[in-house]
Amino acid sequence: MNHFELFDIPTAYDLDLAELQQRYRKLQQALHPDRHAAGSERDKLLAVQRTAQLNDAYQTLRSPLARAEYLLSLRGVDMQHEQKTLQDPEFLMAQMEWRERVEELDATDFTAMDAAYTELAEQTAQLQAELERLIKADANGDAADTIRKLKFMHKLRSELEALEEM
Repeated sequence: MNHFELFDIPTAYDLDLAELQQRYRKLQQALHPDRHAAGSERDKLLAVQRTAQLNDAYQTLRSPLARAEYLLSLRGVDMQHEQKTLQDPEFLMAQMEWRERVEELDATDFTAMDAAYTELAEQTAQLQAELERLIKADANGDAADTIRKLKFMHKLRSELEALEEM
């Protein structure tokens, strides 16, 4: 049973997150190990395993990036253990420019930091919209490339946050 089937929701990138959360809470209550405290050791172990599976499925589906990767894995595109790098020269150049920009940023320059966050958020939103379109079109290879780009953007955001904490 895949994550979408577990929650009895359509296998799609675009999800109603409120509905997902509601179904998660219902399943969490039904599967909680405390409900099986009087059962056999096997029943208790199964309850713990099902709860772990439920939590993993929920975490995967509520994250747009993880959900996209999971959807592609259901379509036979496994990105979990890949060593493939992005070959888009334009994006590679943009990566280098972002790296230089982050290196030059001063965390105390709130205007520059805010501008970097804003631009990063805009580019991330564009990539997420593109990813949704590609997944709907079953363009799995292009969707995988867009996921790689989004991973870079998420990593870059983490680097900006780390810079602020210094």
